[in-house]
Amino acid sequence: MSEIIPIASDHAGFELKEEVKSYLASKGIETKDFGTFSADSVDYPDFAHQVGAAVNRGDYGRGIVICGSGNGVQMTVNKYPNVRCALCWNEEIAQLARQHNDANILSMPARFIPVDVALKIVDIFLSTPFEGGRHQRRVEKINKLLD
Repeated sequence: MSEIIPIASDHAGFELKEEVKSYLASKGIETKDFGTFSADSVDYPDFAHQVGAAVNRGDYGRGIVICGSGNGVQMTVNKYPNVRCALCWNEEIAQLARQHNDANILSMPARFIPVDVALKIVDIFLSTPFEGGRHQRRVEKINKLLD
């Protein structure tokens, strides 16, 4: 895993973001931190949009976003057509998000999971390959809007 991982959070996710960055650095994985840079109150879209846009453009293969519930940042980045962000709160969901949905951004709920679980989720998200096959057809249908 030599790719650079973009990461962002709001104030509620700041401490977990710092833990994830330190953990990834200890494994030799570089991050690009799009903020926030403190626990002071901020608006999560200001930071999540930066990760969503960067992954959407293809600047990065996968990213991580964190907020209190994980929902706000996930909703924000999923506005981008090339983003498939999965809200993961346990290891199995992270594995399935990669295997079946080819998720390329991980969203985590900082207020609802302990750090040790979050780090296991990150490991699984970054190491699990997409299975393809029947799942490829389904992933291709994600952006097909019905009138």
